[in-house]
Amino acid sequence: MSLWARVNQLPQPVLEQIRYIYGNSFPIEVRHYLAEWIEERLLNVPVYQHEQDSAYEQEAATFLNQLINELERTAINLPEDNVTGRIRLNESARNFRQLFSHNPVQLYSHLINCLQRERQCIAYPEECVNVQDPEIAEVINGLQQLQMLVRANENDNRNLVKDYEHLLLEIHEITKNKAQMEAIDNAQLREHARAALVQQERNVNETVTLITGKRLNLVDNFRKTIQLTSQVQEKVLHKYLTQWKINQGFAGNGASGMSASNLDTIQAWCENLAEIIWNTKDQIRLAMKNKSKLNIEEPNLPDFLPQSLVEVTNLLKALITTTFIIEKQPPQVMKTNTRFAATVRLLIGNTLNIRMSNPLVRVSIISAQAQATQQSNKASEQSCGEIMNNTGNLEYNETTKQLSVSFRNMQLKKIKRAEKKGTESVMDEKFALLFQSSFAVGHGDLVFSVWTISLPVVVIVHGNQEPQSWATITWDNAFADINRVPFHVPDKVSWNLLAEALNTKFRASTGRSMTPENMHFLCEKAFRANLQYPVSNDLTITWSQFCKEPLPDRTFTFWEWFYAAMKVTREHLRGPWNDGSIVGFIHKSKAEDYLLKCSRGTFLLRFSDSELGGITIAWVNESNDGQPQILHIQPFTAKDFATRSLSDRIRDFEDLFYLYPNKPKNEAFDRYTTPPGQPRNRNYIPSEVRAVLMPSNNNPISYPNTPNSYGHLQSPDASRDTPTSGITDVTFRSDSVRPTYFPEARYGMGHNYAASYSGSNMSSPARSQTSPMGPPPGQELPSPTSVGSPPPAQQLPACVEQFNSAAAAGNSTSVATDSTLPSELLQPGATGSLTLRTSATEHMPEGFLENILSDYQGQELDDVSMAQLNTNSFYTVTTMPQSSGGSNAAASSPAMANGI
Repeated sequence: MSLWARVNQLPQPVLEQIRYIYGNSFPIEVRHYLAEWIEERLLNVPVYQHEQDSAYEQEAATFLNQLINELERTAINLPEDNVTGRIRLNESARNFRQLFSHNPVQLYSHLINCLQRERQCIAYPEECVNVQDPEIAEVINGLQQLQMLVRANENDNRNLVKDYEHLLLEIHEITKNKAQMEAIDNAQLREHARAALVQQERNVNETVTLITGKRLNLVDNFRKTIQLTSQVQEKVLHKYLTQWKINQGFAGNGASGMSASNLDTIQAWCENLAEIIWNTKDQIRLAMKNKSKLNIEEPNLPDFLPQSLVEVTNLLKALITTTFIIEKQPPQVMKTNTRFAATVRLLIGNTLNIRMSNPLVRVSIISAQAQATQQSNKASEQSCGEIMNNTGNLEYNETTKQLSVSFRNMQLKKIKRAEKKGTESVMDEKFALLFQSSFAVGHGDLVFSVWTISLPVVVIVHGNQEPQSWATITWDNAFADINRVPFHVPDKVSWNLLAEALNTKFRASTGRSMTPENMHFLCEKAFRANLQYPVSNDLTITWSQFCKEPLPDRTFTFWEWFYAAMKVTREHLRGPWNDGSIVGFIHKSKAEDYLLKCSRGTFLLRFSDSELGGITIAWVNESNDGQPQILHIQPFTAKDFATRSLSDRIRDFEDLFYLYPNKPKNEAFDRYTTPPGQPRNRNYIPSEVRAVLMPSNNNPISYPNTPNSYGHLQSPDASRDTPTSGITDVTFRSDSVRPTYFPEARYGMGHNYAASYSGSNMSSPARSQTSPMGPPPGQELPSPTSVGSPPPAQQLPACVEQFNSAAAAGNSTSVATDSTLPSELLQPGATGSLTLRTSATEHMPEGFLENILSDYQGQELDDVSMAQLNTNSFYTVTTMPQSSGGSNAAASSPAMANGI
């Protein structure tokens, strides 16, 4: 069942929440008609650290083009009677092309986030419903009540204006009647006029009293409107918009939790508030103007209109300055001379005629100035760096109804740092981007200067500064208070809060959360001690423990180790990690305890304790006495995975059978293995990279029918300090057809039907004391007297001994094909020859020896090849080191024919 089908089975309040999530920019009809198509492309897209990543932008652009084409195709295929659906889909295609052609990432990110929200609604429908808390209803009801109050105030003010005009006419009439009365000579008529005038004056006074009452009632309604507006605005700005800003910090750590404060909804609220405040302000000014026309003194009544005008102006100022926000934050780890982006938005841009002026926004970078800016509420004119392309105009989009500006090509060219104190480093210093603008509202009678500060950023100049910089940012995003003094954060926090932040970051980066056992392992690693599970909420960790103090016996910190594990998982292990095939965070001893209860060939994967970004395979093998032993393969790093993936390596290792506890390895990893590719040029024999296990010094790998005579072989990389019992080596194997006369070989490089061999990798005592590549520079080979006589037969591999015995008994025929090896093929001061043998029933082609010598490139036979000498050998190499006295001592060893 598709995700959308499951969403439509949710309760109605949750469905309303889903519609609310998608907003006005993405019609819900598009989600309905293209449900499966959208889910197929977006449910499992890779996560990028920054949206300005070029690969992310390319994927977004491709998706937008495909979406528009799919909309048009779906509209054509709709039934003819579904006219509304056709119109809606075609209209959406046009809008998407117009709105997002220059910024496809905006739509792409929005849809990915919406699908994530849908998943959360399905998983936690109760939480999704609870998002619509009573305070949202209070905001909506408050706005509706305010709109009714404003309409009533406007109507009362309009009627009051008419009353004022009627009163002025009556007063004018009284004045005229007074003049006429004075001109009457007849006393009786004059008295009658005076009485009429007195009645008129009485009526005017009653009208004035009535108007005064109406005016006082209007003033009281103004005060009620301002009070209710203040309450609603407080909730919108200081709860929902503030929470949205806090969520931006959490999002910097990868959080994507449900939030009621959807920005489009908040903008609608803010625009309603702006209209309510501006209308109330106009009504107050009109009331003050009408009162001044009457020139009526009210000594016993205070005039609240001027104070109300001040209060409503302050509300407007707070609304405008607070709704100038950073919709898309700049990258919080910022590298100099690297392009980055940010988007600023004014939430009341659709009101007060602000959009008509296209205000200019300027960007600067500040550090210590951030504190002064916040305290003085005035944008700083100083900057501690130089940013290119740092100006842009707020532009209004008719379709989305948004007033915003996107800075797409900013670059930080220079940065001025503060002096460091104590152990501070450049990765600990925080900066912020300051966005500022000014514009007039209404009819230009009020001018506002607005500014906003980004989340903290750390400026680096080299990629190796990135891990520690992310430690600074992760800590700040998780624990900074919204109203803090920039850039203060606590030095000590609860471990459980930090663990949740790390889990959030790991989930966002890799696609799956850590288990409680994983997080307990991290706790013990961070505190360098064994702790009870679960840990107490009172357990705290300091900033120094988190990312400053090295782990015991290591040169790196807890954070560096965690960051490296997260990075290698994100880049190379995402699929197996999401499937649960990687345990990852587990103690070595605990992994061994688990595996000792399992059958031979069972393995699990854990992050290396000693190598940053390394992952090792622990597996069950059998020792010589038949008892189970746990071996650990040398850790793989990102450099290794660049050559061959983890899944391909596991497929190559024939001694690994089951993923812990009992899942066949092919079921767990085959879906991630690399399929065989077509040869680039059919004129060549194709080859591929394979991984092999090699015996180590301490724990030789036991192979069937192979004597353990290779304990002297050394690891090719002794610099790694993880004790390992198996070492990997990458060799090549050809996939061409194998001639029938060549023995099977599982490893090595094949050249047509000629074999690669070495005349220097001997098992004699002389060679056992030196590197397979010969003695170190300046070190002589042992003299013949120290070398001794050739090794006895029992020291030779069993297959060679058996072959020679059979030949001596006449069971096979030795072909007299001896050849002296050229000196350039041997170590300095040594000579050698090659003796080729074959059974009487096998056919030896012409030119076989010439092919061997011509194709030889000086390769060393690896340890695994030596261990695999359980097949018929075709030839034996004999070498003799040259002594200082000129005498030779022979040492012979078989060399394996690395066949195709």
